[in-house]
Amino acid sequence: MKGKKVLFLDRDGVIVNETQVDSYERIIYIPHVFEALRRLRRESDFEFVMVSNQDGVGTPSFPYDDFKKCQERIIATLEGEDIYFDDINIDFSLPEDSCPTRKPSSLMVEDYKSGEWDLSSSFMVGDRITDMILAKNIGCRGILLNKGVEIPEDLKDTVSLETDSWLEILSFLLPDRSLLPHRRAELERKTKETDISLSIDLDGTGKGEIVTGIGFFDHMLSQIVRHSRYDINGTVKGDFDVDEHHSVEDLAITLGSLIGKALGDKRGIERYGYEILTMDDVVATVALDFSGRPDFIYDVDIRREYIGSFPVEMIRHFFKSFSDSARMNLYIKVSDGNSHHQAEAVFKAFARALRKASRRIAGATDISSTKGVL
Repeated sequence: MKGKKVLFLDRDGVIVNETQVDSYERIIYIPHVFEALRRLRRESDFEFVMVSNQDGVGTPSFPYDDFKKCQERIIATLEGEDIYFDDINIDFSLPEDSCPTRKPSSLMVEDYKSGEWDLSSSFMVGDRITDMILAKNIGCRGILLNKGVEIPEDLKDTVSLETDSWLEILSFLLPDRSLLPHRRAELERKTKETDISLSIDLDGTGKGEIVTGIGFFDHMLSQIVRHSRYDINGTVKGDFDVDEHHSVEDLAITLGSLIGKALGDKRGIERYGYEILTMDDVVATVALDFSGRPDFIYDVDIRREYIGSFPVEMIRHFFKSFSDSARMNLYIKVSDGNSHHQAEAVFKAFARALRKASRRIAGATDISSTKGVL
């Protein structure tokens, strides 16, 4: 029978912010750590073991009493969140002391090398490469909570996950019951004609605003935000002394690229989205596919040259540019009717089709293609 599994946890940089925690004011918890550890404690069979270096505790610059009161407050707060540690191991030495109990040396957790523990199924969660070396030294796997750190070649087999999110760790350790992290992205695009900055959360609630300064266009963009239920915020600074063209085109390119970036490899999404939407006297139909192979069909006849002061031809150009940059198939059709209603129905239907196509399928982790890639 396999032994017990362990979740070894560093403290600073994993549970609380990486700093010398010597006062209550410096106790700042890592986002989502309570939520993740509580669920892991309740729903997994990991035992929790804290393994932490606390440099120079007991020296004049870091009195032991300052450390003790903060450590007791951290543990009490965690226990109030139903998070309990089975073992706590802390080394107080300085790096130059070369103590064998100091990470990445494994003497501090040497007892876990006995056959009672299933280290091959255990993890060390830390924010430093030394934590990953410790994982290798004791024979478990590593989770590096510090994305962007260069991982040495000899540790790449040890590090199972590199992330900045406790929710992603939760998803990784409880794949069938996880609370998946929000799909967020940011993007800036600057040219001689426009300066655009956008952020997005595909798993939002439809809040935010894209400000271009083009009245009717901003009204249409607000429909995308509201009906996609994406949280989108951003600004567009364009060469309006020329006309609207560059601002509309570049916003479409940036927004399409941003959604593609947030979707990542598109694993677990519906992929296809469609909507048939009525608005007063018109009916709009939109179908789309995050296929990776852009194509565009636009069956829309708006019989006015302008809606307000906005050139109607730019509606088509917006969607074509978006389709190309998001690498999607996009089909749009609308019935005859009031020109404002035609345009607004198209934007609303498009947003709702986006929402359906990007929706995650519960429990799905594959890519919705027989090719294995989108």
